[in-house]
Amino acid sequence: MPQYLTRSMTADPAQLAHFSDILLKRYSSSLKTLAKGRWPLLAERLQQQLPALLALYLPLYGARFDAYYHLEQLLKILAKAIAQRPDYLLAEDAAPQDWHQSEQALGSACYVDLFAGDFQGLKQRIPYLQQTGINYLHLMPLFKAPEPNSDGGYAVSDYRATMPKLGTMTELADLMQSLHQHGIRPVLDFVFNHTSDEHRWAQKAKAGDTEYQDYYFFFDEAERDRYAPYLREIFPEIRRGCFTREANSGHWVWTTFNSFQWDLNYANPAVFNAMAEEMLFLANQGAAVLRLDALAFVWKEAGTNCENLPLAHTLIRAFNQVARLAAPALQFKSEAIVHPDEVVKYIAPEECQLSYNPLLMALLWNSLATRKTRLLTESLQRRFAIDPHCSWVNYIRCHDDIGWTFDDNVAWQLGINPEHHRQFLNQFYTGQFAGSFASGVPFQQNPQTGDCRVAGMLASLTGVEQALKTGNTVHLQHALARIYLLNSVILSIGGLPLLYMGDELGLLNDYSYQQDAAKKDDSRWVNRVAVNEQQLESATDSTKLSGKIYQQLQQLLGVRRHLPLLGQGKTEILASANPHLFSYRRYQDQQSLLCVVNFSEHSQTLAMPASSQWRDELSGNMYQGARLELQPYQVLWLTAL
Repeated sequence: MPQYLTRSMTADPAQLAHFSDILLKRYSSSLKTLAKGRWPLLAERLQQQLPALLALYLPLYGARFDAYYHLEQLLKILAKAIAQRPDYLLAEDAAPQDWHQSEQALGSACYVDLFAGDFQGLKQRIPYLQQTGINYLHLMPLFKAPEPNSDGGYAVSDYRATMPKLGTMTELADLMQSLHQHGIRPVLDFVFNHTSDEHRWAQKAKAGDTEYQDYYFFFDEAERDRYAPYLREIFPEIRRGCFTREANSGHWVWTTFNSFQWDLNYANPAVFNAMAEEMLFLANQGAAVLRLDALAFVWKEAGTNCENLPLAHTLIRAFNQVARLAAPALQFKSEAIVHPDEVVKYIAPEECQLSYNPLLMALLWNSLATRKTRLLTESLQRRFAIDPHCSWVNYIRCHDDIGWTFDDNVAWQLGINPEHHRQFLNQFYTGQFAGSFASGVPFQQNPQTGDCRVAGMLASLTGVEQALKTGNTVHLQHALARIYLLNSVILSIGGLPLLYMGDELGLLNDYSYQQDAAKKDDSRWVNRVAVNEQQLESATDSTKLSGKIYQQLQQLLGVRRHLPLLGQGKTEILASANPHLFSYRRYQDQQSLLCVVNFSEHSQTLAMPASSQWRDELSGNMYQGARLELQPYQVLWLTAL
């Protein structure tokens, strides 16, 4: 191994640059052959950025005897990937990548089969996406996965094959190119912490191939016990422990999430290279963003809980740098459903440019249930600010469930018992609390403790379902106002707003899963609702409830598009003397917008400077004086006059 290839070198930029020059001289001929006509482009990028890749690669693998060999293989993977990159994506590589900070940006997520049947059907529904204003579309897991052990598609058995019912990989690539051509950036899941135990690597490992056993963790009991006592059980109601005994060898295999999902061993550089190759393949099919699934778990160290470790960040940054060399337009989205202080650590231009905002999601629902905003305000004042080149992905609910993510210490400081409060929220949103407006269902409920998470469609959780059942028009009015309120916050607080398909139409819970033997034990299917053509057509019919909800959203979007500070502007979370109001200021250059939200079904007042004058951008109404009165669930976007 060359003397340059040491971990200690990573702190010396001059040595990194020198070693980079040596690599380029040694491999330029073979890389030129692999990169074909794209070699000048790759050579320029390598000259500029290879030292940055080495600074990340060496702390991970520099102490290994075979590190030099694997580094050579990685460079060849980069060359092959850039040779295969479609021309239309090369053009996007050269463009600025700040699109997610635009006031025009609007995301949505859907299951292809539920929304459109298959890839061809989704292609035909692009006009609806454009009509709605969607320009970022997350296609939920669609790669080949075994049934019934698919974990909703997150147990991938082949990263280069799609679920047969959806179509072929060629059809997916064609769909993604069509989305790009219509101004819609496709988002795919990159399940990189684990594979299905039916993946070809796992199959070879089961057959006794030690090379592929090293792709995973094959432990004897003594080795397993160096890790097991420190690990958290993710789904204790489903299975206990984080290891599964493999039948053929008798070894224990690391399985954080399920016995059929084998964790990958990233201490092996062959695994990094193999997954980098899969990542670049997906990028070349047209993925504009990859959602990094379960990224908090990807690095393991004995004696730790193996979550959020420093080298996990190094690993993700190394993947990011690989993308900068071969597919610069590719962006990463963090899926880190962990403590709020850990979530923000993954957000950086060199790591994940986008990140889900689970704290905002959970606390919006909390404020609707309690009619109080102090936990929301206090939490976001501490944790909403991130790197100005990155964006939160702000969502109201997701394809899975709502978990009550907030900092227990902040809750205690406000006099809130976090354990009791989570129990209250679970009871409230599953309709077990007196006076609740919500029609959610418990997910993974523990019969002993009552602990659970909550699943449900937006309209059902905000009270539409219950109001329709009782015929109470006042309650229906309040439910519609809650939907408007939630949409207004994710559209204005700063970041990329994300809708889950069907919520824009106010579709209700689908309880038919309870009669399906394959789904009845997974209550998340209650909010995985199929969308038909008739429902899509109702979007433009304001006489129907779906049309009213859709048009309310369109009104918010229309105003937002004319307020550039709701794109790249900054956010200041403000304290309010009224505990029912949530307020924040968006500002850019000399412009400012004050957003005020009433989380109560009663009128509330906000103290203002006596001489102030304001125009509400949402309604056009003018306000002035020392007291501003907000009607039940009212939202104001105020510009000072």
